[in-house]
Amino acid sequence: MPPPSLSALSRYFLRLGALGFGGPIALVGAMHRDLVEDRGWLSEVEYREGMALAQLSPGPLAAQLCFYIGYVRGGWLGAALVGAAFVLPSFLMVVALGWAYVRYGGMAWMQAVFYGVGAAVIGLIARSAWNLTRKTLASDALLWAIALVLAATTMVTGREIASLILAGGAIVWLWRTPPRWLHPGTHLLEAGSALLLLQLLGFFSYAGAFVFGSGLAIVPFLHGGVVQQYHWLTESQFLDAVAVAMITPGPVVITTGFIGYLVAGFAGACIAAGATFLPCFLLTVLPAPWFRRHGQRPWLKAVVDGITAGAVGAILGAVVVLGRQSVRDLPTFAIAAAALAVAVSMRKVPEPVIVIVAAMAGLALRG
Repeated sequence: MPPPSLSALSRYFLRLGALGFGGPIALVGAMHRDLVEDRGWLSEVEYREGMALAQLSPGPLAAQLCFYIGYVRGGWLGAALVGAAFVLPSFLMVVALGWAYVRYGGMAWMQAVFYGVGAAVIGLIARSAWNLTRKTLASDALLWAIALVLAATTMVTGREIASLILAGGAIVWLWRTPPRWLHPGTHLLEAGSALLLLQLLGFFSYAGAFVFGSGLAIVPFLHGGVVQQYHWLTESQFLDAVAVAMITPGPVVITTGFIGYLVAGFAGACIAAGATFLPCFLLTVLPAPWFRRHGQRPWLKAVVDGITAGAVGAILGAVVVLGRQSVRDLPTFAIAAAALAVAVSMRKVPEPVIVIVAAMAGLALRG
């Protein structure tokens, strides 16, 4: 089958960004089904190369795979076009939701909605975190040890420690494929102000450049900075931002646009989202030619495994950190448990449906 035109590929990713629910695992699964199996626009080898590079590089998994596919089929221009098509629909949605949240967030019915939604999101994140853990770590004892250490440190500190995730990659590399030099016998402001916008630019650029794993991996990092370090949002506002990411299609990390809007309006939304996606775009496209030639080397695979295990551990810890704030009484515990049970036992039920039912429960309990 002939390769697709850039316009056809961009239209596909525009549709996926507008209608693709279920988080990073569901989105990358949809790309494999649609582009490899159904359309034949991408080979199995190319898809696996893209997945490996996306796991090695920091940033949201689904967006990075999208950038890589665009690069393979159209170079830099292709990566930019399909990336913009994938991100734009959900960005516009979260900006609209941010406007509504700022305008109506003080109303009792809105607070009641997020009372139920916040609890349901904990259940959904728990399910996604466990699925990602089983798929990524399997029965590898070393990877489980790294993940558990990161989970514990995230739970204790309330934030993701990027240096420990990188250390996980180094540990697996040195343990499984030690370099020859280690062998014996060798040598050893106001909202909207310029200052606030610059702070947003710096923080979200760092987030995009140093947070590894799926889109969920950014949650503990954002919590540590947005709530604990800069105090831009309260705990409840942050949980609402995570909830918005769960009920909108496209990459989960688009919640940065919602956070930016709450902090500094539309300019803040553009800067926060742009600063998050630009580093991972560059860190996917720049090494792509080299990675296509050398991506199967054992030491590189070992580093990918270790970094991924650390990111998974941070996600597991984030479930506990966020759960402490959102599951605060018996009704919210019941909503979270019900959401988890439905997500696990009835996999065909879309996550937005679960969130909408939880919102109705919140209205019934608190409205």
